[in-house]
Amino acid sequence: MQLQSAAIYRLSMDLVSPFTTSFGTQDKRHVTIVTVTDSTGLVGYGECVSNEDPLYTEEFLDASIIAMKKYFIPLVLNADISHPNGVSDVLKNFKRNNMGKAGLEGAVWDLYAKQLGKPLHEVLGGVKSSVEVGVSLGLEDTDEAVVARVSEKVSEGYKRIKVKIKPGRDVELIRKIREVHPDVSLMADANSAYTLDDIVVLRQLDEFNLMMIEQPLGHDDMLDHAALQKEIRTPVCLDESIDSFKAAKDAIALDACKIINLKIARVGGITESLRIHELAEANGIPMWCGGMLEAGVGRMHNIAITTLSNFTLPGDTASSDRYWHKDIIVPPVVARDGVVTVSDEPGIGAEIDWATLREYLVEEIVIEKGTAPDMIFSE
Repeated sequence: MQLQSAAIYRLSMDLVSPFTTSFGTQDKRHVTIVTVTDSTGLVGYGECVSNEDPLYTEEFLDASIIAMKKYFIPLVLNADISHPNGVSDVLKNFKRNNMGKAGLEGAVWDLYAKQLGKPLHEVLGGVKSSVEVGVSLGLEDTDEAVVARVSEKVSEGYKRIKVKIKPGRDVELIRKIREVHPDVSLMADANSAYTLDDIVVLRQLDEFNLMMIEQPLGHDDMLDHAALQKEIRTPVCLDESIDSFKAAKDAIALDACKIINLKIARVGGITESLRIHELAEANGIPMWCGGMLEAGVGRMHNIAITTLSNFTLPGDTASSDRYWHKDIIVPPVVARDGVVTVSDEPGIGAEIDWATLREYLVEEIVIEKGTAPDMIFSE
């Protein structure tokens, strides 16, 4: 692929409105864009979606940037890979740090598709020219405010509404939504806020005909999720628990879920995502692509993966202006009546708006081919 250089751009972007989950509330996002450039000057774009704090996973933004700068980027630039799946081969000895790996690998996949002159979704084997999308809504100060936000998004045509829940803001919140919207495709996302001690509460959600409840228990509670699924009718969807092909294989074997939310970053990149997609499809487990409050680059990668055949449920890729005053790509992501049209332009199908990116820029790091990894151990 003749990779010559890479760059990391750390940005600070204000959200259109505060986003509240069981972890807390955020009103801005530190976005990390990764680029790789080949010998002809062609550039591929990726996005590292690590959060600022190690709450969703153990990985966090500063650690991801250090891992990419010290290890991942120098090793990949110097490896002379011929295909993006070579990135995971180069980095296989490094434990975890999946979001840093995925940010770099995503840029390599975009560049590879551009080198072929093909859209990324085609290179991945996608079969759709458009994808249905849903929207993810955080908690508000009152249940009534959440219901109003749901009504707003239903009127905009989104195909699925996801609302965050946590202990004390769950059954009655969902009840109020159902009183206004009895038939909308609705799901609840708990972000690991419950334990099996809460099974009575979780069982009460069965009466609301939810599409699923996402990650009700801890990220490492695979056996408990299997036990919970036996006790409730609502399909359990695993999110944080699915951080690798092996985790997906274990979850399916244990009947710990009926649905998988795949996040490219959480599993370490597109290469691993393709393996999980094949596994889930072979076992009749439907999938959808979750979001991490990505800027436009990450959203375009999500759209590409969602074109695969087993992504049968609407994902989280709402319009750019749902979250950002001005996105960093042109054209921005636009959902019309809950549908995003897939671009047929090479790569992810969008370009970075460099003037806008530099308005948000906090730090820029450039790494050239030939830079040695900053490692104590050597091969």
